[in-house]
Amino acid sequence: MSFQAYLDKVETQTGLTPRQFIELARAQGFDEGTKSTVVLTWLKQEYGLGHGHAQAMTHVILKGPKISDKHVGTGSSHSDASDTLWLDGKDSNPHR
Repeated sequence: MSFQAYLDKVETQTGLTPRQFIELARAQGFDEGTKSTVVLTWLKQEYGLGHGHAQAMTHVILKGPKISDKHVGTGSSHSDASDTLWLDGKDSNPHR
């Protein structure tokens, strides 16, 4: 599963886009200096996310939309179309 697919699945489960999760996290006081375990626990408890999906969202909340280009364009099951994740909702993603 690609990184973007994890984010899309979270949106399907919760109805919230990654950008909305970032805003909710900021409202909780989370920022780049927050420990990832704190954000991870919040996502699991408040939104019922599984560990992998919560980890993907934690990355976006704490580190932003850029990811490693290791799997970009490889055609593998983990391949992403870009090294920048789409945060504004799966239905508006131009890379789909």
